[in-house]
Amino acid sequence: MRTFSSYDGTELAYHEYGQGEPLICLPGGPMRDSAYLGELGGLSAHRRLIVLDLRGTGRSAVPEDPATYRCNRLVDDVEALRAHLGFDRMDLLGHSAGANLAVMYAARHPGHVARLVLVTPGAGAVGIVVTGEGRLEVARLRAGEPWYPEAMAALEAIVAGTGTDWDAIGPFFHGRWDEAARAHQAADGRTRNHEAAAIFAGEGAFDPGATRAALAKLDVPVLLVAGEVDVNTLPGVAVEYAGFFRDAEVVVQQGAGHYPWHDDADRFATTVATWLAT
Repeated sequence: MRTFSSYDGTELAYHEYGQGEPLICLPGGPMRDSAYLGELGGLSAHRRLIVLDLRGTGRSAVPEDPATYRCNRLVDDVEALRAHLGFDRMDLLGHSAGANLAVMYAARHPGHVARLVLVTPGAGAVGIVVTGEGRLEVARLRAGEPWYPEAMAALEAIVAGTGTDWDAIGPFFHGRWDEAARAHQAADGRTRNHEAAAIFAGEGAFDPGATRAALAKLDVPVLLVAGEVDVNTLPGVAVEYAGFFRDAEVVVQQGAGHYPWHDDADRFATTVATWLAT
């Protein structure tokens, strides 16, 4: 672990795994300890992963001003990290909510981005709304699995606005609901800064029209990785997202949920590493 001082003096931490060309990695959650990313299924065998603990999470300090947890303000932390590392341009990966941060950084600092990888990306920054029926349609692909009836009932209630049992729908975020997936899901609540998460997408965090306009001018290759059975970032959302870029490719990892490096580590790492090498 290493640290640096961000624009407002907040001490932020980052972790390095592997060797080779650097890849800056931004976690989701939102505002979850970056430890859940691990080494992204062995991607560290191909690239030097530089994984940022967002302010108030992991080993990074809590800022004096909670308003700096807002996504548009976090962009300045990514820029401070780039300056600290001394990179002119960098490859940037964002997972889930962290993809919002990645695209907002690219929109504001296009000259500092070489390639952009968005893994099961959150779409608030570009204004894509995921419908409840869309989530249910993907969820129905899991019919027949032993946990499905209870999880589907909970998801239907959430979509209808009559339920809030988020724990019950945990299986829908994973391609396999095994012991490792259960442990990963259970850690979510313990490793998330809930105060920061509530502010992350608050009023003023996103300006979808301006972000889409900036991304349309972005002259860098973009890879979007979706999970076939992910009810959070539907494969169709990734396809729609790709349309905002000049040069974008979508890969739908078969059998994967919201954390594709957990469901098939080799396939995920090979997909991303091969794309980055082209």
